[in-house]
Amino acid sequence: MKSTILFLILFMSLSAFAQEHSEKITRELAFEKKGPANALIIANINGNIKVEGYDGDKILIEVNKRITAKTDARLQKGKSEVQLGVIDRADTLIVYAQNPCNTFGRQDRSDNRGPRGWDYNWNNNCQNCNTEYDYRMDFTVKVPRAVNLMARTINDGDVEITNVSGGVSAHNINGSIKLVNISKETDATTINGDVDIEYAQNPAKDCHYYSLNGDINAWFKKGLAANMSFESFNGNFYTNVESLEALPTEVSKENTNKGIRYKVNGNRFKIGKGGATFLDFETFNGNVYLKEK
Repeated sequence: MKSTILFLILFMSLSAFAQEHSEKITRELAFEKKGPANALIIANINGNIKVEGYDGDKILIEVNKRITAKTDARLQKGKSEVQLGVIDRADTLIVYAQNPCNTFGRQDRSDNRGPRGWDYNWNNNCQNCNTEYDYRMDFTVKVPRAVNLMARTINDGDVEITNVSGGVSAHNINGSIKLVNISKETDATTINGDVDIEYAQNPAKDCHYYSLNGDINAWFKKGLAANMSFESFNGNFYTNVESLEALPTEVSKENTNKGIRYKVNGNRFKIGKGGATFLDFETFNGNVYLKEK
């Protein structure tokens, strides 16, 4: 008991010496070239991303930046180095957490999974870059409803997107994904968290949903017509859809550096009348709940 009390006193004493800085960053952006292909990419590392569609034509950005450090000199360094980065590609706007250890830009590498090839160069090609401070950036963004949106964060944050009628791509590592009133194709992937999606109208193009350690909850409008697949190691599939028909087993072939590999997927179903839209659900330690309402 005494050792626990001493540890708490020591921890509180050390915390008291930490320096902290908070500030609010605001930006207003607009597409130079307007059209149905307009896209906004939001790339974060530490913190939340919250996006809401509205009837305006501007992108309104508010970022709460917080820096913590053990000395004032390190705090000042963090204040200077961590900024909101903006890249304007005329019909595509990119906003990101700018920091010295992970530069952001167009990446040409085979393992790149960043939206449209834009991603962080992690640790600047493994140069063992370590900041002398901690930081987080919480994004709150209002976008034109019809914009195509791509949002990703990694640590200590959730992704929440509402009222967007364009295509949505949402990625997370240590947090959840919540999409509400979505209307088009969707790619939602996280590692440690749930994926919750509610459609304002059923998508007409293929969608992919994945969580390694979490459940996937997808709510569609009545009358869903699509084909789907379900794959999980420790999870189950639940639905309130009455018209669900098993499809024949699918065998796909891949050429790898170890030779040809065949993948067998027997968990394929037709929902309603089926159709061109394909819904791909995958978990490892989680259930999938597909519902119509």
